[in-house]
Amino acid sequence: MATPMPVPGLRETKKQETRQLISDHATRLFIAQGFERTTIAEIAAAARVAKKTVTNYFARKEDLALDHQEEFAASLAGAIGGRAAGESALAALRRAFADAVAARDPVAGFSGPEFARMVAESPTLTGCLRGLHDQREHHLALALAEATGAEADDITVRTAAGLLGTVHRVLFHRIQALTLACRSNDEIAEIIGAEATRAFDLLEPSLGEYAA
Repeated sequence: MATPMPVPGLRETKKQETRQLISDHATRLFIAQGFERTTIAEIAAAARVAKKTVTNYFARKEDLALDHQEEFAASLAGAIGGRAAGESALAALRRAFADAVAARDPVAGFSGPEFARMVAESPTLTGCLRGLHDQREHHLALALAEATGAEADDITVRTAAGLLGTVHRVLFHRIQALTLACRSNDEIAEIIGAEATRAFDLLEPSLGEYAA
């Protein structure tokens, strides 16, 4: 029998509720008046907590806006680690991306027009997003090195990670652009599904069997 998951205690539940409350008020203010113009003090006042409470839960202001950072950075590496026997890195990533599109996953870029506009209009958030793409590629390189038994700085590993990471970066920004153009999630999924096939097909000749 599976071991039951531990039930969070009252203290932990309260902390989670406070964190979510702060995050919700921050997102509302960011969308209403812009990320750059919103202050931590305003967020604290809206959530009815001390300013220090906000910074205790969120070390940086951008952490309040981009709350899937760890999941995003680890997503491609996770697909490599979870690939089926005999499945190549490219095939695993294609499958994972298709699943993310089917689920309209925010980590893949399905954020809604208001949130996408907030990010696009903020130099801080767009810079942070570039850094997250770089982190994701770095984690992917480490996963590929482990999968192939190569060193992390091996040129084949670095090149493969760069190519695979770039395809995902391009597709993410394409989803954001379609979102800003007010296309529905269903329309975006249909468009990006066909475009992803073409994008991944470009890598098949060189990476079709890599890390199988």
